Parts: sequence; C-alpha cells; structure tokens
Amino acid sequence: MSALPIAGHWFERKALNDGITLLWEPHVHPLLRCNIWHVAGREHDLLVDTGLGVASLAAAAADLFGKPLTVVLTHCHMDHAGGAHEFRTCCVHAAEAQALADASNHLPLELSAYSPVDLAWFAAIGYDISGGLLTAIPHAGFDPATHVMEAAQAARLIGEGDFVDLGNRAFEVLHLPGHSPGSIALWEAASGTLFSGDAIYDGALLDQIPGSDIPAYIRSMERLRDLPARIVHAGHDPSFGRDRLIELADAYLNRRSNP
Repeated sequence: MSALPIAGHWFERKALNDGITLLWEPHVHPLLRCNIWHVAGREHDLLVDTGLGVASLAAAAADLFGKPLTVVLTHCHMDHAGGAHEFRTCCVHAAEAQALADASNHLPLELSAYSPVDLAWFAAIGYDISGGLLTAIPHAGFDPATHVMEAAQAARLIGEGDFVDLGNRAFEVLHLPGHSPGSIALWEAASGTLFSGDAIYDGALLDQIPGSDIPAYIRSMERLRDLPARIVHAGHDPSFGRDRLIELADAYLNRRSNP
C-alpha cells in the first residue's frame, strides 16, 4: 500500500476569459499532468481531454457540466484519456479508437516499474521522474502499484476538417500526427484559439515513444507554424501566444530537420 499522503482534493481549476476553464491534477508529475479544458457554449459544452483517471473528473467538475457535454480526446495516452471511461460522448480520431478501447496506453504509476535505463531516458528528454510520478494519492486505499487505465469506447470518430459545434462556437479538427498517430487539435479561427493537445506545448516534446513518427511530426509542426493562432491552450504547461508558437515550432524543426 502506498505511503503517500491523501490529497485533500485532487483537481485544481482556474477560470480564464472567453468561457474557458482550466483543470489540472497538481499531485501528478509534469510528465503526466495533463491540461484539461472546459469550454462553455450556448447549446453544448466542450471538454478537451480527461486527465489521468485516478480520481473522478465527472464528480470534481460536476458544477461545470450543466449543458450537454462533448468530450474530445486530443489523443489516447493515459494522461489525456485516463478519465474517458466516465463520459459517454468521447470523440477521438480513428487512429486512436482501438487504443482507447484496449486501454493499451497505460503507464505504471509506481516508480519501481521503471528500470534505471528508463529513468535515465526520461531524464535525458527533460523529465526527471526519480522522485515518483505522484506526490499524493486521491483517496484511502488507492495503490499506484495496482492502478491500471480503464478502457473506454469512442462515441464518435472525428478527423481532419470535422467541426465540434457548441451553438455559438465551432472548433475545427486538425489532424496533427507525430506525437501519436491520431493526435488532433481544435481550432477556432474566429477567435484564433487553438487547443493543441500534445502536438505542441511549451515543454519537452515526446517524439520517440511507441506510436510516434518524427517525419509526420515535422509536417505537423510546419503546419502549426503557419497557423494564425492568437492563443494556444496546450496539453501540458502554460498557454502561449503566436510568437511563442513560432519559436517552439522553429526549435523543433531546426532540431529534427537538421540533425
């Protein structure tokens, strides 16, 4: 059984402008600490990603879910899709649906599951997990060593050019593979708002993990660089504007296009 303390609450939140609320799991290592985005719409609300799934997001954010809710998974890695089983309206790219149904993107939460070689690899790419992946547990009896990702079913398959319509807002689906085969972003041209998932964020990008594809990531990054985004709400780390988007894209392209 875990010796970690029990968290008083598991999720933090911050209301932003434009009807957007950010939720996150503060007791989770940054490697697996996903940004969860709620967008209030006139007829429907949008939830982008669902977090790790070790505590109930549906219960913690119930006060936000007053309208019919559409859940979009930017991809189906555990830190973004771990809580998907709580929702019946999950939309994913076709290339991610089987992984969601199989819960095949599970990562162990117990540090002992990782070898010294694993720990060194994570450290080399910018994530020192030697202190553990959790700093607390969500409730008594939770054991990181036995936790497994729960399988979920996609309610709708979405892809390039589809729209998620909230009544007064519409987000276009951009397929941006590289981090994973079915990585997507949601783009609202009218406001210049991009929910980018893990296609781009202001941290160490992962492109050498199972399912990643560097040539595809280069093409996606070239596309992102040209996008006239005003604000990027990413899958990890702080939001940023267009200037930082260009800097991050250029840094990646320089590193991978000119090895």
